[in-house]
Amino acid sequence: MNEASKQVVVDITIAAPIETVWDALRDPAQIEQWFGWDAESLAEEIKFIFVDHATGDPARRVVQFGEWEGSADAIELTEDGFGTRLRLVRSGGAPIDWTGVYEDISQGWINFFQQLRLMLERHPGERRHTVYLSGPSKAGIGEPSAELGLGETVSLPAGAPYAAAPSPGGSASGQVWYQTHFQTALTVEQWGNGLLVVTDMGVSPKRPHGGGSILLTTYGLSDADFAALEERWTAWWSARYPKPAE
Repeated sequence: MNEASKQVVVDITIAAPIETVWDALRDPAQIEQWFGWDAESLAEEIKFIFVDHATGDPARRVVQFGEWEGSADAIELTEDGFGTRLRLVRSGGAPIDWTGVYEDISQGWINFFQQLRLMLERHPGERRHTVYLSGPSKAGIGEPSAELGLGETVSLPAGAPYAAAPSPGGSASGQVWYQTHFQTALTVEQWGNGLLVVTDMGVSPKRPHGGGSILLTTYGLSDADFAALEERWTAWWSARYPKPAE
């Protein structure tokens, strides 16, 4: 595969040694703490993607995934000062400028690798609990970031402190973890220094009024506190972004 046919989809630096990042990419138990979200199918998905259809080259620090629809992704690690540079490189297919184009797989990788960064930099060895909600907007309902009342928070640069009161209730404070064209991610001190990732997916044939998703990642909450958080956010979301009829 020549270099002209390769495209970098994700390029981030993680403040952790390359051996630590490599282990987190190859150990299914660790992958479960940053990839996807809590679901009965998560362990099976990890096995399918990272074990059955991926090969690891520890000498080159490359994880190569199998081909899908004419293209194949690879994770490449390199040492970067005291940290590790992680790139997801896509080979095959026509290069696409993903900046203003929503595509589930690319956006998912961005989200998950930032969850990996959060785990390694702030929660090594800890177990997360997550809530994931997604759907199209009802008529008259705005994109999730607007409906949540995040306002100027979505325009702050990465690393900036923020304080907000998202619509489902309760205050939130922390810092902007990352920003992309579609995603806004905020650390949340009230969730054990967890993370709120809000995705505004925009209008499409499947989302004539727009829509999006949210991923809540929490650490250290009691079972009761997590259950209350999940119930409150799920009720708020379902009233505005119901799942399409089967």
